[in-house]
Amino acid sequence: MKKIIKYTTLLFLLLVAVLAICYFTYNEPLPKGEQGKQADELASKMLKELAYEAYKNTEVLEWSFRGKHHYKWYKQENIVVVSWDQNKVILNTKKSEKSEVYIDDEKVINSKILKQARAFFNNDSFWLVAPYKVFDAGTERRIVKYNDKDALLITYASGGTTPGDSYLWILDENYIPTSFKMWVKIIPVGGLSATWSDWKTTKSGIKLPTKHTLSLFGLEIPMGKVKAENRKADILAKSILKAVKHEAYKNTRFLEWSFGGKRSFKWDKEKNIVAVSWDTIRVNLHTRNKENSTIFFNNTKQEIADPSLILKAWNIFNNDSFWLVAPHKLFEKGIVRSIQKVDGKDALLVKYRNGGSTPGDSYLWILDAYNFPKSYKMNVPSMNMVGVPATWEDWITTESGTLLPTSHTFSSGSKLSMGTVKGYN
Repeated sequence: MKKIIKYTTLLFLLLVAVLAICYFTYNEPLPKGEQGKQADELASKMLKELAYEAYKNTEVLEWSFRGKHHYKWYKQENIVVVSWDQNKVILNTKKSEKSEVYIDDEKVINSKILKQARAFFNNDSFWLVAPYKVFDAGTERRIVKYNDKDALLITYASGGTTPGDSYLWILDENYIPTSFKMWVKIIPVGGLSATWSDWKTTKSGIKLPTKHTLSLFGLEIPMGKVKAENRKADILAKSILKAVKHEAYKNTRFLEWSFGGKRSFKWDKEKNIVAVSWDTIRVNLHTRNKENSTIFFNNTKQEIADPSLILKAWNIFNNDSFWLVAPHKLFEKGIVRSIQKVDGKDALLVKYRNGGSTPGDSYLWILDAYNFPKSYKMNVPSMNMVGVPATWEDWITTESGTLLPTSHTFSSGSKLSMGTVKGYN
């Protein structure tokens, strides 16, 4: 017994010594910063780079915490499935009384496990989505100088499991978090840091961390197989493709149309070549290898192709083909789909992260009762367009069996004709 007491005492003293060393080595006082417009602007820049709008529309997030706690969060429904050991809790984050607890797949009433699930979720989800919470109710934002650069100090004055905690976000030149420093109640040492650098861009368009490394002893917090998806939006998008007979579009080789009577096109989809014509100029544009493109003036081929005309043809084609086939492009690479409500009905928001002439544009598709595109609202930052509507009308079934629009009407009442639209093989 004396030996046990002796070893326990020595272990306790060793632990105290380690904590004391850590405290005097790592402890930092909470920095002072300034609240106000500048701090809010810095927070907004961070959210923009992390695609906060996409985060708000994200439907399902999945991750784990140190391989022990596992989560599937149905964010729009305020439901999260929390699993650990033999326990599973279907946690209703807004109405706790509607939560369900299971032990070994048997439904039980257990308030202790329910409380534990909520505490796990509050902590573990923070390590996943903390940057998106900087404008949550009860948060205070301050701007702080750290290594001669602006950093963002967030204090949680209320809410969560441990109100009063503070985090200093260190950002890179693009306002993406690289780490934060913590002043939290559960850690006696202030200013310990954790990395936020192993980011993953998810299917829903948001960035999420896959692991963190703590400054204390280099401890790692793996976040498992991180996912964020919009499954309902994908189902809605597929119903649109079915409505416009997308399978026939995929098998269509040739498309012909014009744009407002100013430009005309003949597109060989199989060979990735489109003849773009305006005025006396025709560019045979190779969409996969633009350097192979050729230019004709009055049907006479030019020996040396003018790169500026090839670029002009490329930009014209990107714009004018979009007005013809945009509903068929809902699943192309770099597109994020989500659902928004318009007049109480589901509409499909499509955001182009990359590609085309103006990446960053988004379009909100308004659908009829059969999920057929009637119109969309355009958000094009480069042209200061926010929610500008245009119809998609006078659809035809082409020779190849796909559906394509032949005209559009804008809110001003002006019409855009797509000319004689053809699709054939």
